[in-house]
Amino acid sequence: MGAFIVEGGVKLSGTISVTGNKNEALPVIAAALLTDKPVRLTNVPDIGDVRSMLEIASQLGVRIAQINQNECGIEAASLSSSQLCGELSNAIRASVLFASSLLVRTGKAVITQPGGDHIGRRRLDTHFLVFKALGAKLDVERKVRSDVTWETTYTLRAPKGGLKGADIYLDEASVTATENALIAAAGANGVTVIANAASEPHVQGLCRFLQTMGVEIEGVGSNLLKVHGCKSFSAVTHEIGSDFIEAGSFIGLAAATGSDLLIDKIDPAAMRMICYQFERIGVVANVNAEARTIHVAANQPMKIRKDLGGAIPRIEDSPWPGFPTDLMSIFLVCATQSEGTCLIHEKMFESRLFFVDKLIGMGASIILCDPHRAVIVGKSQLYGATFSSPDIRAGMALLIASLAAEGKSVINNIKQIDRGYQQIDTRLNALGAKITRTEARRQETVK
Repeated sequence: MGAFIVEGGVKLSGTISVTGNKNEALPVIAAALLTDKPVRLTNVPDIGDVRSMLEIASQLGVRIAQINQNECGIEAASLSSSQLCGELSNAIRASVLFASSLLVRTGKAVITQPGGDHIGRRRLDTHFLVFKALGAKLDVERKVRSDVTWETTYTLRAPKGGLKGADIYLDEASVTATENALIAAAGANGVTVIANAASEPHVQGLCRFLQTMGVEIEGVGSNLLKVHGCKSFSAVTHEIGSDFIEAGSFIGLAAATGSDLLIDKIDPAAMRMICYQFERIGVVANVNAEARTIHVAANQPMKIRKDLGGAIPRIEDSPWPGFPTDLMSIFLVCATQSEGTCLIHEKMFESRLFFVDKLIGMGASIILCDPHRAVIVGKSQLYGATFSSPDIRAGMALLIASLAAEGKSVINNIKQIDRGYQQIDTRLNALGAKITRTEARRQETVK
């Protein structure tokens, strides 16, 4: 699966541009199947997860103009199947988003258990709550595969006459369940109310895409959405929004390596809580809203700011507009390079923090209290090591740690990083990093 060989201790400098938000691109690709007219997407990140979503669509009979200079085309006039390819859909969590558009277009959707990062349980219950509320019937089949593992198949069927608008309360503010509800409601008969909806910037981006297709949506940006079902969808050109998770990753990169970086093409409205939390560990990120840039100066005197009364600060994730869970791994690495003590509280996923054993092996002073909490004592001198990337965000966090460390590191299984960060080695090398990509069949080790 390839590896990165990373020379640590090198200062970076220059400008790096943020790519399109993968978490917006994935549901938009699924929603593009609602229409038989051409869809053109711009600012599309050329990453593994996006390519997987486009390949799944292609196997459903959709014509795909592959990504070229961050643009791609989708035309679903020839949609010919209601069943997702098991191998592909098992590899990516967002494959479940095709269920809604297939129900609208074909009246049926056959999906298997979606894959994605192994960061803890990611329930599908809320998705099926949505589909049942809109009138769909669900059949679940479990069977043993040839390798003696279980495979679960979910078959959804729309009622005669199509899905029907409903008043839906989501039992959790799930981003992907909200997106499935939006896509399904867009093609349902009548009005659908979605309460306790997620409101992240990528959910808002999907709303804008559907609105451009002709769907009336009230309450965009809030947790109460009202969707007026549409009978006919128009052709559309849509620009994917800026990836605020990537912008936050680059803030952590600059701070942890003591580098001077200008981060370009950001969405200023999405950066408030991210910049605030970084300030709590001594990282000043100056936002220029007009220029859409963030500047992180080199060699900042990073020191964790205590809470009132000298209490140890707790940094925790929460739904939008709180601090995003996808930045917890990067933030944790950055905290190891700041003087003082803080508590990281990852509330959403019980396996997100399990990568910290690799940081401890590099020299970080971290106590993993339980699956959700870790105490970080900084500043720690990190040293190069060999490890494997467990998921997208932990992989990027380990890459940052390797760049901040003394000596050489080897990161195996970089496919995980490539799933979420476009040509990250090339882009960082342009700033002065020393990252070599290998395609060796065996795992690389430090020599």
